[in-house]
Amino acid sequence: MANGKKKNKKKLFIFGGLGMLLVVVILIVAFGGNKEEIIQVQTEPVAKRTITQVVSATGKINPVFQVTISAEVTGEIVELPVEEGDNVHKGQLLVRIKPDIYIAQKNKAEATLAQARATLNSRQAVLDQVEADYKRVQGLYEKGLASDADLEAAKSNYLQRLGELNAQKFFVQNSEAALNEAIENLNKTSIYSPINGTISKRNVELSQRVLGSGFSPGTELLTVADLSNMEATVDVDENDVVLVSVGDTANINIDAFGDKVFKGVVTQIGNSAVTTGLGTQEEVVNFEVKIKLLNPINTIRPGMSCDADIQTETKNNVVSVPIQSVTARSNVPAMMTSQSSNDTGGLVAANTVKNGKNNKPKEVVFIIKDGKAKMVEVKTGISDDTYIEIEKGLKGGEEVVSGPYRAISKELEEGTKVSVQSKQKGSGKQNS
Repeated sequence: MANGKKKNKKKLFIFGGLGMLLVVVILIVAFGGNKEEIIQVQTEPVAKRTITQVVSATGKINPVFQVTISAEVTGEIVELPVEEGDNVHKGQLLVRIKPDIYIAQKNKAEATLAQARATLNSRQAVLDQVEADYKRVQGLYEKGLASDADLEAAKSNYLQRLGELNAQKFFVQNSEAALNEAIENLNKTSIYSPINGTISKRNVELSQRVLGSGFSPGTELLTVADLSNMEATVDVDENDVVLVSVGDTANINIDAFGDKVFKGVVTQIGNSAVTTGLGTQEEVVNFEVKIKLLNPINTIRPGMSCDADIQTETKNNVVSVPIQSVTARSNVPAMMTSQSSNDTGGLVAANTVKNGKNNKPKEVVFIIKDGKAKMVEVKTGISDDTYIEIEKGLKGGEEVVSGPYRAISKELEEGTKVSVQSKQKGSGKQNS
């Protein structure tokens, strides 16, 4: 009997323990399953700031005034008194091509013209004599002392001599034009600097023979550039060029000068697109923009690589948030479009539903209210590298979620419970 009682007590303890364990497991499952996930985030206060919108582009440094000089006549270079890098003034001799053949052509043209003029004078004298004879025959004909044949012969002779005189006049004009052309070609054998500047490139050497043509560019001799007036020629993306205006200021970094910043102003915006990689996946459409340097230095050289940050617009004291705080969501909840002035949340527009489908994604931010994320639809304006303007939706002073990026872009929803992490220096930057 005693052994039976001991066995019953042992079974009671075992089943009792199993029952309690089962109850504990049920309670854990029941309460643990309903536990809501809490997402850790970083926040930053919505504040008013000065924002400068910047368009970045790369390109090359070139002189504002640059002249490439090519040969216009053919011949051997007999004088080349300048070297690359020399400073020259307007009207200074740069190149002289051997002029002998052009002097001979000029002399020949002068002789031809002199002969043509002499012949013209002779024919003028003959015409004067023939004209006098014609008038005399006309007088005799009127008195009945000359026949019709005499009058016709005198008239024919006069008209013939008049035609010869007119033809000789045209020949004289042609000879004068030939002489002018010969003089012009002779003058082209001496090439002078058209501007004050520096010889930035010299492509020929003394005694080299060059080719020239009046109808096409001849041999490129040298380039004269005004290095005191320099500009950056940069390629701006087609999506950004609409933001740029003539007169916008820019900060220019030239690779050769490290961190030194040169100030500039936009002087010209190209109207024609420059397309690279046409017809491929790498196709890029840019527009050429010229930025004049306001503080150039003598050591800047044409062709240097540069980066330009064009400041297209600046707004002072505008409501702004970190760029990464703004995301696009298509599931913006339908909410009232107005709120009391005491509400710390932003303005959320109602999400119109058409045919059971949401509208296109809208820009939103998440602010923290009572330990939960509140989705706020916003209208954005200009931005810089760090902050973006909020034109509508926020008033300033709210705590906006600034990271991590995954939480902002995917995890957070309206009403999600959050835990705000302690701020660290530089917390305004995007966290992944």
